[in-house]
This record gives sequence, structure tokens and C-alpha cells, in this order.
Amino acid sequence: MAFFAANPADIDPRICGGRLSIDVEALAANYRLLAAKARPARVAGVVKANAYGVGIEVVAPVLWAEGCRVFFVALPQEGMALRKLLPEADIYVLAGLFEPHAAQAYREARLIPVLNDEADISLWEAYGWDAPDGPRPCALHVDTGMNRLGLSGHQVTRFFHENKLTRALTPRLVMSHLACADEPASPANQHQLESFQSVERLFKGVASSLANSAGTFLSADYAFDIVRPGIALYGGAPQAGLANPMRPVATVEARIVQVRAAKAGETVSYGGTVTLKRDTLIAVAAVGYADGLHRALSGSGVPLREAREEGGYGFIAGRRVPVLGRVTMDLTLFDVTDLGPGAVGHGDWIELFGANIPIDEAAAAAGTIAYELLTSLGGRYLRRVVHGERHR
Repeated sequence: MAFFAANPADIDPRICGGRLSIDVEALAANYRLLAAKARPARVAGVVKANAYGVGIEVVAPVLWAEGCRVFFVALPQEGMALRKLLPEADIYVLAGLFEPHAAQAYREARLIPVLNDEADISLWEAYGWDAPDGPRPCALHVDTGMNRLGLSGHQVTRFFHENKLTRALTPRLVMSHLACADEPASPANQHQLESFQSVERLFKGVASSLANSAGTFLSADYAFDIVRPGIALYGGAPQAGLANPMRPVATVEARIVQVRAAKAGETVSYGGTVTLKRDTLIAVAAVGYADGLHRALSGSGVPLREAREEGGYGFIAGRRVPVLGRVTMDLTLFDVTDLGPGAVGHGDWIELFGANIPIDEAAAAAGTIAYELLTSLGGRYLRRVVHGERHR
């Protein structure tokens, strides 16, 4: 088991209040499952936002060892960090170019920009780097209905005809992004598929990509040449309302710093929003919203959360235990009464999500999605690598 810190200062395992365990065997297994599902398409690794909060320095080498050769990041600085880890990878940057000087970073780290509009195209024509297979390698992003980023179908068609004459750029990939793939029955999926097909067929010999995590589990029509799973790699459910075939990669736990007894009729945490109906054993965990445990997971007193009446849970001593009262900046309270006296002690670990509490369930309790919960993890966790072993 390897330990590493979330920041340059080493975190001593004996004094950390929380830990994030990363199961690299589960990560590898998820990649293999996605590869089998997408075959013959290739599976790219989406490792933006520090590999969805899991840690790019852990994730990238595992994916490379499994045969992943194409990676996507959101920003150039992410691509530069990834290049140090994977000297031979193809690294695409989704945000395109911000200004002429940005091209220098792309050149130095051999990053491939995803060109999202005509300004990106002009900047890359003027300042891009040349590769052995042609000048200015790039990806073209076409918007097929999400209205977030991307060239219109008309703009892409015009670029195709102009670039056919000038050969100024070398498109290596034509891509779009599905907006509703996690809802398989949505008519938007078929609409986007047909829109993308009308554009990608122009670019003979150029790889094409449409499917994200959820899209990989739609029909084979959506796979094209490359699929780009993100959350599914890290254990999140790729499609809503269906059984999750992915293995949990991240397990987040916190230390119990105190177990205290409170009387029926007393109140708990800020605002006194919970009045205890029985004598209660309360386990106080060293974790809070400063660590990415959303305040909306509170057991009460957070009117912004309307997803469901109850709050979140922890898992300790073989049982789920509910959050009591409001989650605070550094501390969260759990009702451990039903476990009995002595079942939970000072210094024990409580799971917040992982093998026993699926991340999607924990996210739903906070009225959010697994993406946000995972990428919100703060810098105070001790991060450790495990290899399919029990975390405790």
C-alpha cells in the first residue's frame, strides 16, 4: 500500500483526519469493462480535474498500463502535468486556446487542442506546432445540440472545404458531446447521433468520437472510433436508474474524534435543528464541507436541499448510521446509538462513500451528482493506493 499527500506537504497517516483510498485494481477493471463494451472502438482516458479528484499521478499510469494511449484534459496546465507522467501519450485539451501565447504551452508539451470555434482555428493556424504526420495537429469539436462548446455544422463543413485546399491544419479527431446519454430513452440522443454522422463522414481517415461514459452504454452506433468515459472509470454509474456495472474506485473515510452521550430533548449542531427523541450516542467525525462533504448532506436544517427529506449516512462497525444535524466546516455528527455502547471508539474510521455507500447514493443525498462530490474532495485527505484489498 502506497501513501501520498494531496499537496506538497506530506500528511502523516497517524494524524490525518480523513483519507481517500484509491483502488487501482478496480480502476483497471473498469477500464477493461469499458474497452470490452466499446470494442472495436478505442477507450480514451478522461483525466481532467485531477482525474476527477482521484489523482492524475495515480490514475494515468494505471490506464497506460492497461493500453490507454489517448487522454483528455480540460486545461493546458493539466495537459502539461500529464505529459510529465506519460511522455508518449496523445493528449487532447478540451478548452481550446485562450490567446496566442497559450500556443507555446501546447508546443512545449506536445498537446493537441480541441478547436471549439473559428477563433481557435485561426489561433492554431497561426501559432500551432507541426507534427511528423502533418502541420498543426488538432481535434475539431462540433456542436450537435448541447449548445455548450463546438463549431456549428455549417462552420465545420466550411472548414473542411477550406482546409482541403490549404492543408493548414491536420485534424486527428472529429468529436461532439452527448447531452442526455444518461437517459437512454431521450430522443436527443438519436438527434445528436444523426447530426454528428452528417459531419464526421466528411473527414475520411480521421478518427471520430461522440460517446462519454453513458454513451458507451448506448448502442454500438454511438461508439465510432474512440469513446471518452470519465465518471465510469472512477466507479460512478454511467446511466441513471440502471444497475451500476462499475467497481468503486474511491473510498473516503474520516476519523472519529469523539463519541459522546446526549439526552433526549437536547439539540444537536448549529441551529439546534435536531431535537433528540431518545438518549443518543453521537460519533463526531473530523470531516466537513471544507473537505468536500457537502453541507446539503446534513441531517436537517438545510432548506436548500430538496432532493429528499433525510440526509446522508456513514458506514461504521458494519452498519449504516445517519448524519445528525448540520454538517459543519470541519466536523460531522453521526447517530451511532443502534450500534450499542463501545461499538465505536475514539480514532475509528467511518466511511462516507465507497464500497459500502455508493458514491451515486451519497451524491443523491446531497441533491447533486457523483461528479461534483468526487471533484469536490479537499486537500486535507491522506490519499493512499490500495490493490483490491480491504481498506480498513
